[in-house]
Amino acid sequence: MEPNKIIRGSLSTVILQLLQQNGRMYGYEMTKAVKDGSKGKMQITEAALYPALHKLEEAGLLDTDSELVDGRMRKYYKLNRRGKKESALQLSALQESIASLQKIMKYKLKHG
Repeated sequence: MEPNKIIRGSLSTVILQLLQQNGRMYGYEMTKAVKDGSKGKMQITEAALYPALHKLEEAGLLDTDSELVDGRMRKYYKLNRRGKKESALQLSALQESIASLQKIMKYKLKHG
């Protein structure tokens, strides 16, 4: 399976965890963190990232602020209290799913 397909299904968890670990970030930083953190094996496109960020913002999990950088406005995202809680919940759920998948991969039928 293509690594990017895996990350797409967990995109909100990835975003929340990046913000949990790094604090305030802007979109390009997030795409770079995923690419660099996976040694280029996984990438998030801006076309996938920004709709996911807007959903998380609309859900009340992120706070935003803008700053003028090199003559351009840059929008920063950070977790608020609800976002921190949700980040922990989603990480736990993802870890449980991974553990279950690992068990399934090792499962052998017991023949009577």
